[in-house]
Amino acid sequence: MPDRPDTAGVPDEVAALRAENGRLREANERLRVLLEDKDAKIADLEKRLARVERLLSRNSGNSGMPPGTDDLPGKTPPAPKPGRGGGRKPGKQRGAPGAHLEWNEHPDDTRDVFPAGDCACGADLSGAADLGVRYSHQVTDLPEATAATVQYDRHEVECGCGRRHVADPPPEAPGAPGTVTYGLNFQAWCVFLMVMHHVPVERCANILESMSGVRPSDGWVHGLLGRAAKAVAAANKTIRALIILARVICGDETPLRAGPGPKSAKKKYLQVACTSLLTCYFLGDRDLPSFRNFIYSDLHGSVIVHDRYQNYDAFGEVSHQLCCQHLLRDLKDAAESYPDAIWPGQVADALRGLIHQANLARDQGLASVPDEATAEHLRLFRNGVSVGLSQVRRIPGGTKVKQPPARMLLECLRDRQADVLRFLTDTAIPPTSNQAERDVRPAKTQQKISGRLRSEETTRDRYAIRGYASTAIKHGHQVFTAIRDALAGNPWIPPIPADA
Repeated sequence: MPDRPDTAGVPDEVAALRAENGRLREANERLRVLLEDKDAKIADLEKRLARVERLLSRNSGNSGMPPGTDDLPGKTPPAPKPGRGGGRKPGKQRGAPGAHLEWNEHPDDTRDVFPAGDCACGADLSGAADLGVRYSHQVTDLPEATAATVQYDRHEVECGCGRRHVADPPPEAPGAPGTVTYGLNFQAWCVFLMVMHHVPVERCANILESMSGVRPSDGWVHGLLGRAAKAVAAANKTIRALIILARVICGDETPLRAGPGPKSAKKKYLQVACTSLLTCYFLGDRDLPSFRNFIYSDLHGSVIVHDRYQNYDAFGEVSHQLCCQHLLRDLKDAAESYPDAIWPGQVADALRGLIHQANLARDQGLASVPDEATAEHLRLFRNGVSVGLSQVRRIPGGTKVKQPPARMLLECLRDRQADVLRFLTDTAIPPTSNQAERDVRPAKTQQKISGRLRSEETTRDRYAIRGYASTAIKHGHQVFTAIRDALAGNPWIPPIPADA
C-alpha cells in the first residue's frame, strides 16, 4: 500500500497556526494604528515647520514688522532695495533746497573787535584811528545753562480809599509764599526730555543737574507728567473734536507694555487717529470696546485710512481706504511664497502705478485721478487678481479651515476693490496710513529705550502731552515753547479751519 502522510497531530498544528495568525493580525493592526498616528504627527510637524518657516521669513519688507526685528537670530532679512537709478550720487542733489545758517540782519548782540598789539613801526595799535568795520562774522550758539534763583517780592499797596492790595504771584512762582519752587523752564525741560526724547525719570534728573548744577528729586520730575497732562487737556479736547470733524483721518494701533507686571504680562494697545495737522492718542486694548471708546463711534461720513484690522469695519457710518503700503508688503510675501507666479508682481506694479498717478494728480491740483491715466493700470490690476484667484484655491472644509494668506489677500483685492482704490476718486485721501505709522513710532522708540511703562495712568499722561506736542509741531510751532506755555496756564490751541 502507498505511504500515507502522517496526519497525527494536524489539528493541533492548525490551531497553533491560527493562533499565530491571530497574533500577527493584532500586531499588524497595532502597527497600522502607529503608522497612522505617525503620519498624523508628521503632517502636524510639517504644518508647524511651515508656520515656523513663514514666521522666520517675515520681515519689514514683506509684512508689518518693524525694521528693528530684521536682524534677530534666524530671521530672513529683506532683499536689498534696488540701487539708485541714473548714477545719482548720495547726498544733496543739485537744485534741492539745502540746510544752512543764514545771515541774521538783526543779531541779538554785536561785539566790536579791534586789532591788538604793536604796529611794525613800534606804535601801540590801541591808539590807532578807527576806520570802521572791515569784516563781520556771526556765531549762533547756546547760552550757558546755569540755574539762577530769582526772588519775587509781592508788594502790598494801599489805595487812597484805604483798601489794601497785594500783587498776584507771577506764573513763574505759583507756590505758597515763603516757598522755593522750580521755574517754568526747569519744568518744561523735564517734560520735554521725558516725553519727546523718552528719557527715563532718573536720567532726566541727572541731565538737569549736569546742565544747571541743581538736581531735582525723581518724584518731582515724575509728577510733572500728570501736571503737564492736565495743562494740555483743553488743547487735546479741541484736537479730538477737530479730528472727529475731519473728512479724512489715518488710524493705527501698536502694542505697548504698560502697567505693573513682567514683560510677559498682558499688553496694552496705543491707538492713534491723525491727520497732517492733528494727532490724538488713546491707550486701551485692541478689542472693539476700546475702538468705540476712542473716536470711531463719533465719526460720520469720514474716510479712515487703516491697515485692514477688522475692528475698523465695525463702524458703518464711515468709508475706508485700505493702506496700500500694507497691501504691497503682503504682495511681496505672496511673491516669495509663490516664486513662479507672475500675478503678485503684476498686481504690485499696477498698484504702484495707480499711486503714482494719484500723486501726479494731487500735485496738479486735481480733485480726482483722470480715467485715462488709470485705465491700463486698472486692467493689469484686475487681471492679476483674477489669475491669482485661479491659481491659489481655497482649502475645502468650511469657515473653520485656515486659508492661505495669499488667498485672503486676493479675495480682499477682489471684494474690497473700492476700499483699495478709493484714493483714485479723491486726491485728498492718502493711499497709505504712513502718517499714522509715523505718529505711533515714538512709542516703539520709547519701549526700546526704557522698556515697560509701569503705570497705565502715567502712560496716558505721556501720550496726552505727546499728542499736544505733535499737533503743535505739525503747525510749525516750537514744541519746547508749547510745553512751557501750557505749564504757564496758556496752552497753545490748534486753530479751527474755516470749513470746519
